[in-house]
Amino acid sequence: MIEASLRARGPYSLRLSTRHGSDATRIVRDGALRAVFEAGGRLEVAEARQRSDGTLSVRASSEAAVERLRFTLGLEDDHSDFLRRFARDPLLGATIARLRGLRPLRCATVTQALLRALCGQLITAQRARAIERRIVRAATPARDGLHAPPTPATLGRFSPAELRSLGLGGPRASALVRLCRSLELERLRDVSTDAAARRLVREPRIGPWSIGVICIEGLGRYERGLVGDLGLVKLLSRMRGRRVEGWETQELLEPYAEWAGLASVYMLSGFHQGLVPVPQRLAA
Repeated sequence: MIEASLRARGPYSLRLSTRHGSDATRIVRDGALRAVFEAGGRLEVAEARQRSDGTLSVRASSEAAVERLRFTLGLEDDHSDFLRRFARDPLLGATIARLRGLRPLRCATVTQALLRALCGQLITAQRARAIERRIVRAATPARDGLHAPPTPATLGRFSPAELRSLGLGGPRASALVRLCRSLELERLRDVSTDAAARRLVREPRIGPWSIGVICIEGLGRYERGLVGDLGLVKLLSRMRGRRVEGWETQELLEPYAEWAGLASVYMLSGFHQGLVPVPQRLAA
């Protein structure tokens, strides 16, 4: 077992960043994140806790697991520029002041982010995570109660009918199988965000919201926002005093340019915590 001390570049809070972060591959408990990663053909375990001085105490099976955990937590991606630029933003200012150490927790594989995006289309987050857990547990081996992150090979061996039996809707199940069998998903991290988005959007079940999820949680990029997210639809509806369509939420994110993805995360977190200044309900 390896023990290491890591420090994030820029402000970072493990507590804020791992809130609601448990899934089939990792668990957040008692202030620590424990996760399983595949490295060198083996399942490796890594665990992180944050000390009072801000450093992270990491225990892992190997150096490879340490690096996988570093990416999952986003420790190298300093978002200080985002915090400075939008500290006085009318929508995000209060959220940034309260949650400045927040960074999106990433999936260990692009494949898992794709699965998460397809599971989460137009249903509640709780139900989507339940479907995702069911599929990952059916697809991958386990170590110490946690399952390996899915890959194109582990998900591509399912038929759409088998995925439907696990809860993933028909067209989305077919899309997942097609992409896992036809595209080297993990290599999308080696190309630009625009190139990855252009390739993924060829699949009719992959729209702007799904691209945002894959970019933020799979690629570790912040340029694409969560356009059409149900939380953002509720937020914009209150701001405008009427029901809005998902595509209209693009206007919420345009001012944040290359930080649109991170702005989405902060906006949703702030909205859920009452930090975004909007009416409590739609006008009658």
